[in-house]
Amino acid sequence: MSSITEKDVLAALTQVQEPQSGKDLVSLNMVKNVEIDGPRVSFTVEFKSASYPFKEKVLANAKAAVMTISGVGIVTVNSKINDPLKVISSQPAQTMSAPQPAMRPQQPVQPQKQNLIPSAKNTIAVASGKGGVGKTTVSVNLAVSLAQSGAAVGLLDSDIYGPNVPIMMGVNQKLGTRNNKIAPLERYGVHMVSVGFISEGDTAIIWRGPMVGKMIQQFLGEVDWGALDYLVIDMPPGTGDAQLTLTQTVPLTGAIIVTTPQDVALADAKKGINMFRKVEVPILGLVENMSYFICPHCNKRHEIFDHGGGKKASKKFKVPFLGEIPLETKVRIGGDQGTPIVISEPEASVSVAFKNLANSVMKQIDILKAKETDQGLLKRVFKIS
Repeated sequence: MSSITEKDVLAALTQVQEPQSGKDLVSLNMVKNVEIDGPRVSFTVEFKSASYPFKEKVLANAKAAVMTISGVGIVTVNSKINDPLKVISSQPAQTMSAPQPAMRPQQPVQPQKQNLIPSAKNTIAVASGKGGVGKTTVSVNLAVSLAQSGAAVGLLDSDIYGPNVPIMMGVNQKLGTRNNKIAPLERYGVHMVSVGFISEGDTAIIWRGPMVGKMIQQFLGEVDWGALDYLVIDMPPGTGDAQLTLTQTVPLTGAIIVTTPQDVALADAKKGINMFRKVEVPILGLVENMSYFICPHCNKRHEIFDHGGGKKASKKFKVPFLGEIPLETKVRIGGDQGTPIVISEPEASVSVAFKNLANSVMKQIDILKAKETDQGLLKRVFKIS
């Protein structure tokens, strides 16, 4: 891939005219903060007034111009208003006033969630409090199982630092564009987007939190997903920037918490549940992965990581229990080879467990939406605010 420079970006933007003056954006000093990270380019276009009538046209033309540069994969265009009069008039007057009584601290107001993906009927976050519990394995097999049910399914790999969806789905391609948006790749009936489809080989992604948030927002709002019944979002482990970006900017239908039976994993699962509850995202349920192992030689069941912790945790945290996924070597082999177990051995017991998980998730979504409908009806009838 060719090396992109700031000079290349500015040269492309000299071809974009500002309609009122007829001059290009660069000569008008409207282009700010050009940042380049491999195939990803971001910059800001500065406008003089919030009422400028050609803002959307200029931003679209600027993005299209930079997309023509060889090697560019993703373009993020930000906008900024630089209106000195507005800044001055917005400053509060400094006046003396009588001392005010102490106020009780108010609960933080949740930011208004955007609908970045209106074409998706249901958005499902698959999360875990810690790494190593098989969250991506669950996400991949869940997405494929939902697609096998006849649903239109998307899979967003939001683990920017450790994207494993490309490997597990057996896709080694680069993202393209369609309808002036990012075009997801498709396999096994699932439409996919991952930073792994952009980065080069073993190149490490070294970004600060804000860059991670912007990337996830772009994967949501600037992808031509098409009409989806379900968008499965494979979350990174923990409760960091990626989780906050998603929960605060997207109206998630609900979250699935993946855990393993041992106490350490369950303690971390509790943190994930509490995080989603704080940001008012419903918990669809908890799934216990690596629940038990059936020896292929003696056919005996072995509970390697203990057993039953998932059910106990679901009762303790008052969330639905979605099922147990056994520990199976073929699941690991299928993930390494890019063939999910529900594809390679659809009749295997672990494949049946994943399909049962998909059915349980669909059922919980139906229950959740029925409750929301009933609550909305009650509010309208009794005029409850």
